[in-house]
Amino acid sequence: MGKILVIAEKPSVGRDYAKVLGCREKGEGFLSSDQYIVSWAVGHLIELCEPEKYDPKYKKWNYQDLPIIPNEIKLQTIRKTSSQFQVLKKLMNSPEVDRIICGTDSGREGELIFRYIYQVAKCKKPFDRLWVSSMTEEAISRGFRDVKDGHQYDSLYQSARCRSEADWLVGINGSRAFSIKYDALLSIGRVQTPTLAIIVGRQKEIDNFVPEDYYEIRLTHQKADSPDKFESRYFTLAEDGKTRNTRITSREEANSILDRVMPVGKAEVLSVEKTPKKQLPPLLYDLTELQRDGNRKYGFSANKVLNIAQSLYETHKLLTYPRTDSRYLPSDQKENVRKTLHAINIPEFHQALKEIPVTENGQLRFNSRIIDDSKITDHHAIIPTLKKPDLSKLSADERKIYELVALRLIEVFYLPYEYDSIEVILGVGSDESIDHFLARGKVVRELGFMKLHQKEKAPENKKKQSEEESELPSLAPGEIVSIKDGKLDEKKTQPPKPFTEATLLTAMEYAGRFVEEEVREQMEKLSLGTPATRASIIERLIQVGYIVRRGKVLLPTEKGKKLIEILPQELKSPEMTGRWEKALDKIYQGGMDPVRFMGSIERYVRYIVGSAGNEAGIRFEADERGKKTRKKPSGDRSLSFGKCPLCGGNVLKNSKAYYCSNWKEKECKLTIWISCLDRYGLSLTDEMMQELLQGKKLPLKMTMPQTAEKGTGEVYLSKEGKVEIQNFQKDH
Repeated sequence: MGKILVIAEKPSVGRDYAKVLGCREKGEGFLSSDQYIVSWAVGHLIELCEPEKYDPKYKKWNYQDLPIIPNEIKLQTIRKTSSQFQVLKKLMNSPEVDRIICGTDSGREGELIFRYIYQVAKCKKPFDRLWVSSMTEEAISRGFRDVKDGHQYDSLYQSARCRSEADWLVGINGSRAFSIKYDALLSIGRVQTPTLAIIVGRQKEIDNFVPEDYYEIRLTHQKADSPDKFESRYFTLAEDGKTRNTRITSREEANSILDRVMPVGKAEVLSVEKTPKKQLPPLLYDLTELQRDGNRKYGFSANKVLNIAQSLYETHKLLTYPRTDSRYLPSDQKENVRKTLHAINIPEFHQALKEIPVTENGQLRFNSRIIDDSKITDHHAIIPTLKKPDLSKLSADERKIYELVALRLIEVFYLPYEYDSIEVILGVGSDESIDHFLARGKVVRELGFMKLHQKEKAPENKKKQSEEESELPSLAPGEIVSIKDGKLDEKKTQPPKPFTEATLLTAMEYAGRFVEEEVREQMEKLSLGTPATRASIIERLIQVGYIVRRGKVLLPTEKGKKLIEILPQELKSPEMTGRWEKALDKIYQGGMDPVRFMGSIERYVRYIVGSAGNEAGIRFEADERGKKTRKKPSGDRSLSFGKCPLCGGNVLKNSKAYYCSNWKEKECKLTIWISCLDRYGLSLTDEMMQELLQGKKLPLKMTMPQTAEKGTGEVYLSKEGKVEIQNFQKDH
């Protein structure tokens, strides 16, 4: 019987596998025993070929050669790590090896790394899949006992392959098309571009914000039998009869109110409303939430948090698999959680563990916010492993992230934070002319999980919180309190805050909020990227010069702003990318054909290339320009198809587009790309162009690129000279 070859994603993980499997004999790029050979990749060993591998002409960037859509996407070895690939190829095809175990990271990218190696090595041997969520010896041993047939993960591979090829097609064609047209080196990405658009959009809101002055009146009161004072604020009711507005727009009006109430010297308690409230403990960590907390509490970048968590997982064996999007545990983890809490009972966590509320029998109280099998994806939430931690062996930053995860596991078992929110309405003046004031306070009934946060710094909304949490004396309707002081607070409306990495991660996770209102409801759950890729997207935007870090905030550069200005809405809206992320998940779940998905990508790429021709008159700075001189399309100008909707000139045609004869004399910008309807499965003909220029609406059969739905829609030419679709009716 031959040996089993285990392929890890990186050498450190390979050594962990070898230790568990008893592989002690060293070879060139592998470790072995009588039964196993353990080798490894070094991350990605295989990449998608560059365009010039398909045709040497693609080495030069010419607009006429776009779009580049190969019939089959080819793979090539990465030169820097080709020696390790050769080691794997030799081992995979060795007669000594009967079977292979894929031991790369248990996720989409890990699956892709192995499958690409398997494909390029032209290996035909059967393979199994190792799936582990922790790098402890116990978890690895359990994983090897439970390996699954590798083909059970075919849909995960198809999802990963489609993601990889879609990013290549959009990136290569989009970057070349817009770089050529604007004579600047521009990077376009399926996920990075909509993410940049969100940042630029926020900055535009900030830049366009005009602050407005407003005023608030604050009174200080005291009960006759109490030395303690409390405050109230003047308010009026909005038209809905419920919303309380404390803002006064006019200084004169504010002074008038203050002059009116101060001489009265007293206020009557009109009502006291006590509302019981409950705040549940937070959920366990997924990667995105851990990155948010790492940024909020310590100023760590998302990428830094990921690297630390990966080190705690791989090197120190203290955390479970970090690249997860789940915040729950499966039901079979209950006993493991009990053991984990026992393992982390070290001095740093002893007091927090001691105060976990348990049942009468001393058992943990599990609930659906901790255990929920229906909300487990590839991996469960991030928790500590069974390994007893020695925090002295961690760096300061590693310790901070580990403590966050450990305390969160403890925290989820605490009781909710319960309190009474108290609102007191006071009246000043007579029945004919009474001014209303609002006092707020809070009475804590059960501190619960907030016990673990008492030493933390006050949050950003400290002022608002301090007002709502202030101590109020016991008050009853009809009671009279004195007015000790009155102040006029001058304030200004505040612009939106620029994104930090924490808030940008939230924006990427809930990108459906940034789409048009009419589709927002169905897009609510769509996101940009995955927990495993969002950090790299942010770093990529910084690397290409589209955004910069300023302290904790992320700001767009002029280059980033200009890029978003020239791009079509479809390329910068989260809607398209969000739909694709959803489609990729459907491919993984077996609910979508990969061929159908890639067809929509190809149609979209053709649209991108066509849209690059609609130059917006924007020029990039000299230091942003590419070094190559690139050719622009030219062609025949002899035949007119009708009058230009922008300036009345003649509409002519070249090999790529319909354009206006006044493009030079009057700088008319009309450009209608011949490929503009390709993504709908249509071809724009000369006859159609003539009818569109006459103002006709053409009912045509088509396929919607976002959803692949077939139906009939009207094609028309807008006043801005763009070919548009309206009134689409899906076939039944």
